[in-house]
Amino acid sequence: MRAFSESQLGAIGTTQLSALTTTQVGALTSTDIGTLTTTQLGGLSSTQIGALKTTQIGGLTTTEIAALNTTQIGGLTTTEVAALTTTQVGGLTTTQIGALTTTQVRSLSTTQIANIDAAQVSSFSTTQLTQLNATQIKSLSTSNLSSLDTTQMSSLTSTQIAALTTTQVGGLAA
Repeated sequence: MRAFSESQLGAIGTTQLSALTTTQVGALTSTDIGTLTTTQLGGLSSTQIGALKTTQIGGLTTTEIAALNTTQIGGLTTTEVAALTTTQVGGLTTTQIGALTTTQVRSLSTTQIANIDAAQVSSFSTTQLTQLNATQIKSLSTSNLSSLDTTQMSSLTSTQIAALTTTQVGGLAA
Protein backbone atom coordinates (compact mmCIF):
# COMPACT_ATOMS: atom_id res chain seq x y z
CA MET A 1 0.00 0.00 0.00
CA ARG A 2 2.87 2.40 0.65
CA ALA A 3 3.65 2.53 -3.06
CA PHE A 4 0.42 4.41 -3.80
CA SER A 5 0.58 8.14 -4.38
CA GLU A 6 -1.87 10.56 -2.78
CA SER A 7 -3.79 10.84 -6.04
CA GLN A 8 -3.98 7.05 -6.35
CA LEU A 9 -5.27 6.72 -2.80
CA GLY A 10 -7.79 9.46 -3.49
CA ALA A 11 -9.09 7.50 -6.47
CA ILE A 12 -9.77 4.33 -4.49
CA GLY A 13 -13.49 3.90 -3.90
CA THR A 14 -15.15 2.84 -0.68
CA THR A 15 -15.85 -0.59 -2.14
CA GLN A 16 -12.16 -1.16 -2.82
CA LEU A 17 -11.19 0.19 0.61
CA SER A 18 -13.69 -2.06 2.35
CA ALA A 19 -12.07 -5.04 0.59
CA LEU A 20 -8.64 -4.35 2.10
CA THR A 21 -7.50 -6.77 4.75
CA THR A 22 -6.67 -5.52 8.22
CA THR A 23 -2.99 -6.13 7.38
CA GLN A 24 -3.28 -3.91 4.32
CA VAL A 25 -5.07 -1.18 6.28
CA GLY A 26 -2.43 -1.43 8.99
CA ALA A 27 0.29 -0.97 6.36
CA LEU A 28 -1.04 2.45 5.35
CA THR A 29 1.05 5.28 6.72
CA SER A 30 -0.36 8.13 8.79
CA THR A 31 0.07 10.32 5.73
CA ASP A 32 -1.87 7.79 3.64
CA ILE A 33 -4.70 7.76 6.17
CA GLY A 34 -4.66 11.56 6.25
CA THR A 35 -5.22 11.72 2.49
CA LEU A 36 -8.38 9.62 2.64
CA THR A 37 -11.62 11.55 2.42
CA THR A 38 -14.32 11.29 5.07
CA THR A 39 -16.35 9.27 2.55
CA GLN A 40 -13.47 6.85 2.11
CA LEU A 41 -12.99 6.55 5.86
CA GLY A 42 -16.70 5.86 6.17
CA GLY A 43 -16.20 2.82 3.96
CA LEU A 44 -13.86 1.16 6.45
CA SER A 45 -15.36 -1.49 8.70
CA SER A 46 -15.06 -1.42 12.47
CA THR A 47 -12.55 -4.29 12.17
CA GLN A 48 -10.44 -2.25 9.77
CA ILE A 49 -10.66 0.77 12.09
CA GLY A 50 -9.54 -1.45 14.95
CA ALA A 51 -6.52 -2.52 12.90
CA LEU A 52 -5.20 1.03 12.60
CA LYS A 53 -2.10 1.89 14.57
CA THR A 54 -2.20 4.67 17.12
CA THR A 55 -0.03 6.81 14.84
CA GLN A 56 -2.59 6.37 12.07
CA ILE A 57 -5.42 7.35 14.41
CA GLY A 58 -3.37 10.33 15.57
CA GLY A 59 -3.19 11.53 11.98
CA LEU A 60 -6.95 11.89 11.67
CA THR A 61 -8.38 15.39 11.80
CA THR A 62 -11.34 16.25 14.01
CA THR A 63 -13.49 16.35 10.86
CA GLU A 64 -12.40 12.83 9.98
CA ILE A 65 -12.98 11.62 13.54
CA ALA A 66 -16.45 13.21 13.55
CA ALA A 67 -17.25 11.43 10.27
CA LEU A 68 -16.75 7.97 11.80
CA ASN A 69 -20.03 6.18 12.42
CA THR A 70 -20.94 4.64 15.75
CA THR A 71 -20.01 1.14 14.59
CA GLN A 72 -16.56 2.39 13.60
CA ILE A 73 -16.20 4.17 16.95
CA GLY A 74 -17.07 0.89 18.65
CA GLY A 75 -14.30 -0.75 16.64
CA LEU A 76 -11.60 1.44 18.15
CA THR A 77 -9.38 -0.52 20.50
CA THR A 78 -8.80 0.81 24.00
CA THR A 79 -5.23 1.60 22.92
CA GLU A 80 -6.56 3.66 20.01
CA VAL A 81 -9.04 5.48 22.26
CA ALA A 82 -6.29 6.24 24.76
CA ALA A 83 -4.14 7.59 21.91
CA LEU A 84 -6.76 10.09 20.71
CA THR A 85 -5.59 13.64 21.23
CA THR A 86 -7.64 15.94 23.42
CA THR A 87 -8.64 17.80 20.24
CA GLN A 88 -9.83 14.56 18.64
CA VAL A 89 -11.81 13.60 21.75
CA GLY A 90 -13.28 17.09 21.81
CA GLY A 91 -14.35 16.55 18.20
CA LEU A 92 -16.38 13.45 19.00
CA THR A 93 -20.08 14.01 18.55
CA THR A 94 -22.50 13.28 21.38
CA THR A 95 -23.72 10.28 19.39
CA GLN A 96 -20.16 8.97 19.14
CA ILE A 97 -19.60 9.50 22.86
CA GLY A 98 -22.77 7.53 23.53
CA ALA A 99 -21.42 4.71 21.34
CA LEU A 100 -18.23 4.24 23.36
CA THR A 101 -18.09 0.85 25.03
CA THR A 102 -17.53 0.60 28.77
CA THR A 103 -13.95 -0.56 28.19
CA GLN A 104 -13.35 2.40 25.88
CA VAL A 105 -14.71 4.78 28.55
CA ARG A 106 -12.36 3.25 31.12
CA SER A 107 -9.43 3.81 28.74
CA LEU A 108 -9.99 7.58 28.49
CA SER A 109 -7.26 9.52 30.23
CA THR A 110 -8.00 12.22 32.78
CA THR A 111 -6.64 14.77 30.29
CA GLN A 112 -9.06 13.54 27.63
CA ILE A 113 -11.98 13.65 30.06
CA ALA A 114 -11.01 17.11 31.29
CA ASN A 115 -11.24 18.35 27.70
CA ILE A 116 -14.69 17.08 26.79
CA ASP A 117 -17.56 19.52 26.96
CA ALA A 118 -20.82 19.49 28.89
CA ALA A 119 -22.85 18.20 25.94
CA GLN A 120 -20.47 15.27 25.55
CA VAL A 121 -20.57 14.47 29.28
CA SER A 122 -24.35 14.63 29.35
CA SER A 123 -24.44 12.12 26.47
CA PHE A 124 -22.79 9.45 28.64
CA SER A 125 -25.20 6.68 29.53
CA THR A 126 -25.57 5.71 33.16
CA THR A 127 -23.63 2.52 32.37
CA GLN A 128 -20.79 4.54 30.87
CA LEU A 129 -20.74 6.92 33.84
CA THR A 130 -20.37 4.08 36.33
CA GLN A 131 -17.22 3.00 34.48
CA LEU A 132 -15.36 6.21 35.30
CA ASN A 133 -12.82 5.68 38.06
CA ALA A 134 -12.22 8.14 40.90
CA THR A 135 -9.40 9.91 39.07
CA GLN A 136 -11.51 10.29 35.94
CA ILE A 137 -14.41 11.67 38.00
CA LYS A 138 -12.09 14.25 39.57
CA SER A 139 -11.07 15.43 36.10
CA LEU A 140 -14.63 16.47 35.20
CA SER A 141 -15.22 20.20 35.40
CA THR A 142 -17.98 21.56 37.59
CA SER A 143 -19.93 22.66 34.50
CA ASN A 144 -19.62 19.14 33.08
CA LEU A 145 -20.92 17.62 36.30
CA SER A 146 -23.74 20.13 36.37
CA SER A 147 -24.78 19.00 32.89
CA LEU A 148 -25.70 15.54 34.21
CA ASP A 149 -29.39 14.92 34.77
CA THR A 150 -30.79 13.39 37.96
CA THR A 151 -30.78 9.86 36.53
CA GLN A 152 -27.13 10.18 35.59
CA MET A 153 -26.22 11.72 38.95
CA SER A 154 -28.03 8.98 40.86
CA SER A 155 -26.11 6.33 38.88
CA LEU A 156 -22.78 7.49 40.33
CA THR A 157 -21.33 4.96 42.72
CA SER A 158 -20.42 5.76 46.32
CA THR A 159 -16.73 5.57 45.32
CA GLN A 160 -17.31 8.11 42.56
CA ILE A 161 -19.24 10.44 44.87
CA ALA A 162 -16.49 10.18 47.49
CA ALA A 163 -13.96 11.16 44.80
CA LEU A 164 -15.70 14.47 44.02
CA THR A 165 -13.68 17.48 45.05
CA THR A 166 -15.14 20.22 47.22
CA THR A 167 -15.14 22.49 44.16
CA GLN A 168 -17.12 19.93 42.18
CA VAL A 169 -19.62 19.47 45.00
CA GLY A 170 -19.91 23.23 45.44
CA GLY A 171 -20.62 23.57 41.71
CA LEU A 172 -23.49 21.14 41.99
CA ALA A 173 -25.19 23.22 44.65
CA ALA A 174 -24.94 26.39 42.58
